[in-house]
Amino acid sequence: MKQLLVGMIITAFAHALAASNEAMIEKLHIDRAQIQAQIEEKKSIWLNAYANYNTHKKVTKRLVQIKSELRTLSKGAKTPKSMEQIKALKIEEETLLKQLDLLPNGGNEPFTELIKTQEIPLEPAISDPFEIFTGFSYIKTLTQLKEEYHKKKEQLVALVELLEAYNQVVGDLADLDAVSKEEARLTHTQVEDFTNALHMVASTGEVYSKRIDDLIFRVTTAIGSQAKSVFVIVTVIVILIVLAFLLKMVIKKYIKDNERFYMANKVINFTNFFIIVMILFMNYIENVGYLVTVLGFASAGIAIAMKDWFMSVLGWLVIIVGGSIHVGDRVKFQKNGMEYVGDVLDISLLRITMLEDVTLTTYMANRRAGRIVFIPNNYVFTEMIANYSHNSLKTVWDGIDITITFDSNHKKATYLAKEIARKYSKGYTDITRKQLNKLRDRYSLKNANVEPRVFAFAESYGIKISSWYLTNAFATLTLRSTISTEIIDAFNAENDIHIAYPTQTIGINQPKPERPHPIEGTIA
Repeated sequence: MKQLLVGMIITAFAHALAASNEAMIEKLHIDRAQIQAQIEEKKSIWLNAYANYNTHKKVTKRLVQIKSELRTLSKGAKTPKSMEQIKALKIEEETLLKQLDLLPNGGNEPFTELIKTQEIPLEPAISDPFEIFTGFSYIKTLTQLKEEYHKKKEQLVALVELLEAYNQVVGDLADLDAVSKEEARLTHTQVEDFTNALHMVASTGEVYSKRIDDLIFRVTTAIGSQAKSVFVIVTVIVILIVLAFLLKMVIKKYIKDNERFYMANKVINFTNFFIIVMILFMNYIENVGYLVTVLGFASAGIAIAMKDWFMSVLGWLVIIVGGSIHVGDRVKFQKNGMEYVGDVLDISLLRITMLEDVTLTTYMANRRAGRIVFIPNNYVFTEMIANYSHNSLKTVWDGIDITITFDSNHKKATYLAKEIARKYSKGYTDITRKQLNKLRDRYSLKNANVEPRVFAFAESYGIKISSWYLTNAFATLTLRSTISTEIIDAFNAENDIHIAYPTQTIGINQPKPERPHPIEGTIA
């Protein structure tokens, strides 16, 4: 009875243990399926690489077997069956070789390409402010490389955790005889391969990150150095500009003459610009001698290609140093038969800017005025330039021509024209006399007669009375108009002075002159 009771207890315990094992196995299968689903959801590049690695191993192993079978069949008797087997093996071999070529992994290591770091681009030399942007771009590239490799590592860490959990479940199932020992071994091998890969990625990533951090630090330091240099240079340039502005204010306060102030302003601007350019050259041209050598070799080609530009710069130097033209002067330029008269507004490094005024030239030739005319400085070497107000001379000679008839009293007409010219130009005559006396120290003046001059010339249809007088170089038409009308009124008031104009006499029904009789003895 006692033995029966013990047997029943053992049987009940065995049934309970079997039921417990079945429940545990079912739970482990559920856990295994869940972990496997999580692994498949990741679709990791590491799993793809490992799958390619295993496929490569299987294909390689099968190829070795095929070659061995082909050697065995080749040594045996050549029967139809063996020939069919050889043909089938060769077809399979060719298919496997093609499959092997498509696999990205060489088969020696499963994660060779994934563990390998991307090549780091060369470090740029940050030697001028423009390369600061290159430096920032380089830092961005390095940061992306570092982040990409870090993401690979994070993906592998998460995958290894899932594989370890999967290996644990498969191991438990193998202990309960729910899966084969071979499957548990393969799973364990897979976990070891991925764990080894994780160690390699961690060590490689540490070295890779340290190298990238060093490069970022060096480039950041170079950028900071250039930014500091730019800040100092910009500060110096701002100080120079402020000093130039203050100097202009002081000059404007003490120099009242517009021309002198303009020239002083030009000198300050040019000096300031030259100093700024030299500061930039000294800071950003490392080898000045090399630059000079290059410019020396290129000078011939540059001189030919930019001949007009260089000639304009040289013309500017001639104008500034020689003092033949100043801002505010009344000048006349001639080009291709056209004449332009006006006031100089500006003399820059390459050209003269002139405002065309209403003058006798615009009245008689151009019939246009008020235009802004730009004259290249190289015209001082090739074209005719007349200055109506050079140095202190602000007056010019102007002439009026009026023709009287041959029977007019030309002496009286000459006298009247001279008196009228003397009356209206007296102020300019006195001014010119003083100005010419000042010019004697600089120029050889042989004829300094400034009194009005009147000439009488016999022309085809009368006597031309030509009156010449001094007038303001900037307002010739005003005085010309006044004197012209006064002379005409004076001539019209005289009975023995008649203004002439082109005329002709036409004879109608006039008797023909008699022909002289031929002298006897001559041939008619």
